[in-house]
Amino acid sequence: MFKQLDLPDVIAVFPLPGALLLPRSRLPLHLFEPRYLAMFDDALKTPERLIGMVQPSKSARGNEAPPLHMIGCVGRVTQFSETEDGRYMITLSGMSRFRILEEIDGFTPYRRTRVSWTGFERDMGPADADPGFDRATFMDLLSRYFKARELNADWDTLKEADDELLINSLSMLLGFEPEDKQALLEAPSLTTRRETLVTLMEYAMRGGDETEVLQ
Repeated sequence: MFKQLDLPDVIAVFPLPGALLLPRSRLPLHLFEPRYLAMFDDALKTPERLIGMVQPSKSARGNEAPPLHMIGCVGRVTQFSETEDGRYMITLSGMSRFRILEEIDGFTPYRRTRVSWTGFERDMGPADADPGFDRATFMDLLSRYFKARELNADWDTLKEADDELLINSLSMLLGFEPEDKQALLEAPSLTTRRETLVTLMEYAMRGGDETEVLQ
């Protein structure tokens, strides 16, 4: 069982717009670019097998690497399979959020950062709770949102999911803009994340710019 003190000060990061990883959640990824295949190979050589997911903060100019948001979430490689053409399908299990202190220049083709885990001690603890969660009202909103966006869902699974799994899975899967995903990541509690998620769904149904595609 990992503890926060076991986490390294320097991690590889994967800047992927719109891809959100949360603590105690799982994110499937398809790796095919040579730099990220190298990142994956190097991660497997370490006992922790960690990769940090982070949102680029804005578009890069020319060939410049895009700047990164300061807060991301690290995941441990818990599953992977290789395709015949050398690509990898991997699963990251979210462990803890982090704050980027600085980016490290080096010889790796992928980006590496020095990070702090301070302030995110609860991420590696038990599941978060949402005492004020009105599940019936939330599920009604979710049903209307899916209908408005013409999305399909396994409603039996959604109804049976516990509060954290339900809220975090929807935060990760629904196709919100990267800045909205960042807001969901940075939410200090499950209650705040659920309130942010409700706001985003209500905004989308009023004609916002949220995309209709599930990741």
